[in-house]
Amino acid sequence: MHFDQRTQRALRDVGLDADDLRTASEAIVEAVADDAAALEAFFDETETVYSDMDMAHSRAEFPEHTVEYLDLTTHADEMRGWLRFDTWGVYVEDGRLLEDGSVELTLGPTIHDRVRFAADRETLR
Repeated sequence: MHFDQRTQRALRDVGLDADDLRTASEAIVEAVADDAAALEAFFDETETVYSDMDMAHSRAEFPEHTVEYLDLTTHADEMRGWLRFDTWGVYVEDGRLLEDGSVELTLGPTIHDRVRFAADRETLR
């Protein structure tokens, strides 16, 4: 179970028992794995993506990126991995699918920011 002790205590205080906590924990693990698979599919299906990333070498409002792959691993409620573009890559931590069809990832060094990616620039406007 990935809930820390304080969270477990608070959930028990509102009436959840150990079986409820285990069920909730398993549902979270499954949701994270499903999101990771959907994020990987987004980048697998979309060779060229656009982002709201602020890039020093691009004047475009929404720069274009050629994607090689997104490789994610999950553990409990954590999601981490590597996003590889044609000429560079970046560490990824966490991610989510947005209702407009875009995705949002937290990119590590050297970006250190939440970045949205979409299959077209219009989605980012």
